[in-house]
Amino acid sequence: MGEKIQLNIIGLTAGHSQRNSYTLILGEEEGNLKLPVVIGSYEAQSIALVIEGLKPQRPLTHDLMYETLSQFGITIIEVIIDKLSEGVFYAKLITMQNGEEHIMDSRTSDAIALALRANCDIYTYKNILDDAGVEYEAEEHDLDEPEHIAEEKIKPIKTNSLTTMSIAELNRELEKAIQVEDYDRAAVIRDEINNRP
Repeated sequence: MGEKIQLNIIGLTAGHSQRNSYTLILGEEEGNLKLPVVIGSYEAQSIALVIEGLKPQRPLTHDLMYETLSQFGITIIEVIIDKLSEGVFYAKLITMQNGEEHIMDSRTSDAIALALRANCDIYTYKNILDDAGVEYEAEEHDLDEPEHIAEEKIKPIKTNSLTTMSIAELNRELEKAIQVEDYDRAAVIRDEINNRP
């Protein structure tokens, strides 16, 4: 299939071409090309939770899938985005069980959500990156850190009110936000807690 290129997650932003879509930006390990992948809102939330370091009160589908694979001794070795057809990316999960390698077809968004949970590498082939990659100027697009997801869905939060809360109050608010699965608010509260001396 050609030369494999390792990818890193660079950002996750609200999509503009389709409603309820997000763009996951993957960047090559060595180079300036970025691969923008349009994904659905559920998959975006599932990916963002891992990026943000948040644990939902109840397991999401990708958490359940990863735990099921682990319980049966199946390790995800790597993810490869191996095909681009009519603007749609296709991926494969490379797994290992009892020393035997297995390859499973997957939607790219699902494969990446599982790769994050398995802490494994993500790859594509050079010809796919050459065909679909976009070059960003570093000074125009600050893509060194993952962007906060779901800009369109974030509810306005009065950060002034958070700054006046004690750590105990912030922890209670964080627990409430996680219970109602308001992960955007939970991320903001978590950041406020982490910023405290």
